[in-house]
Amino acid sequence: MKLQALIFDLDGTLADTERDGHRVAFNKAFAEAGLAWDWSPALYGELLEVTGGKERIRFFCARHAPEFLRQADPEARIRDLHAAKTRHYVKLCAQGIALRPGVERLLREARGAGLRLAIATTTTPENVSALLAPDLLALFDKVGAGDTVPHKKPAPDVYLWVLAQLGLPAAACLAVEDSANGLKASLAAGMATVITLTDYTREHDFAGALAVLPDLGQVTLPLLRRWHETAYASDKK
Repeated sequence: MKLQALIFDLDGTLADTERDGHRVAFNKAFAEAGLAWDWSPALYGELLEVTGGKERIRFFCARHAPEFLRQADPEARIRDLHAAKTRHYVKLCAQGIALRPGVERLLREARGAGLRLAIATTTTPENVSALLAPDLLALFDKVGAGDTVPHKKPAPDVYLWVLAQLGLPAAACLAVEDSANGLKASLAAGMATVITLTDYTREHDFAGALAVLPDLGQVTLPLLRRWHETAYASDKK
């Protein structure tokens, strides 16, 4: 089956947003709420093992601030903190967060060649539109984001949702991810996957990936087509 679509993760894959984007926005939200929490780059690297912003706050509280979870309606406060974090992140994006090497070129090349594009992420829809300029966002047919599905990565739900929205089988698509949790999600959805490393994920276990790359700077559409064909060559036998 020929390659018909590319499905991209967002944070870390399209742009290196974690350390100086999301982490900073979380800390601004905490300070605004009067909380003496400060997520250092090292701590944030540990917290990235948990996908989803609200889930990450809850995970942090369970280990470092259990008293927060004992107050009345902690889930409401977590939702409020996450909403504030999103507001701060959108402001940071407005100041400019660059896409990673090769990303814009590859998106435009793929779209120009007739491939469909989609996003499968655990971040909020607001963060997607804040990061991507309108002309780039318009290149994507479908965006699976935030709470679109009940279970976040490493569960395959968001990829399965995107595939259903595209009306394509997994074998017609290629995923691009940056983390072990993302890889687990895409593989569980039956998708061949290319990995682009970040400082936070370069030590992750990427067994099962088609390729593990520093970025997409040297990646071309013909190369992706060859990798995709190789991944599904056994299906033709």
